[in-house]
Amino acid sequence: MSFIIKVKGIEPKFGNNCYIAPNASVAGDVIMGNDCSIWFNAVIRGDVNIIRMGQKVNVQDGAIIHCTYLKAGTFIGNNVSIGHNAIVHGCVIEDNVLVGMGSIVMDHSKIGSNSIIAAGAVVLENTVVEPGSIYAGIPAKKIKNIPQELIKGEINRIADNYVMYAEWFKT
Repeated sequence: MSFIIKVKGIEPKFGNNCYIAPNASVAGDVIMGNDCSIWFNAVIRGDVNIIRMGQKVNVQDGAIIHCTYLKAGTFIGNNVSIGHNAIVHGCVIEDNVLVGMGSIVMDHSKIGSNSIIAAGAVVLENTVVEPGSIYAGIPAKKIKNIPQELIKGEINRIADNYVMYAEWFKT
């Protein structure tokens, strides 16, 4: 059974049609929208600040979402995929974003809509990723504007697929 943990009297809240894997952990002041999925060994810790997630967000296997005490909550928009083993910490991720596998997004960063953070990238503290761009590397830098076909072919496809995958596990 999933680890859904109340912290300081505050319990996580889930929208409709969400899937939480049996060994995922969600703690504290976490609110997520509809059609979200939290996968195996993922950890979402709203113990020291708030975590807010929109609709159709998937947090893939081993990913961690956390925040910084009294300084930085984490805010994730709609239609966002957080790749396997990624770390999202005390930042803002707008709508229609793919955070690649093993990437790190640090405190006070802002990831603009319709963007991709490449696998393994490290988005340093206070970085502003402009909407419609791809950032890669350590530290992450803009490598190009995102072509429209990647928004549909990658960002939307992955988010939609994770809603479908979640249904497989609910039956």
